[in-house]
Amino acid sequence: MGSIFANDLALADNLTIEAQVEIHLKSNHYPPVPAFMVQPCVEAIDAVNDAGLWDLEIPMPEGVTYKGLTTAPAWAIIEQHHLDAWLIEREEN
Repeated sequence: MGSIFANDLALADNLTIEAQVEIHLKSNHYPPVPAFMVQPCVEAIDAVNDAGLWDLEIPMPEGVTYKGLTTAPAWAIIEQHHLDAWLIEREEN
């Protein structure tokens, strides 16, 4: 399942990106990642896709920390939540 299912979700035109990511977090992770992480995941995807901001600090939901901080870099959120299927590949200049 895993990455193949994530790739299929990312192509699902009938679902919003929030719905796609929520299904991915609940179906492709054990234990399932709570729905309150959908927004930071989408923000991380947008930061990378829209501006290439891999190091942008994304606020974490209330009560969630990353290495003791209330923010996490976009790259860490993408890596730890396996969000590669939603990234737009760009050519290096």
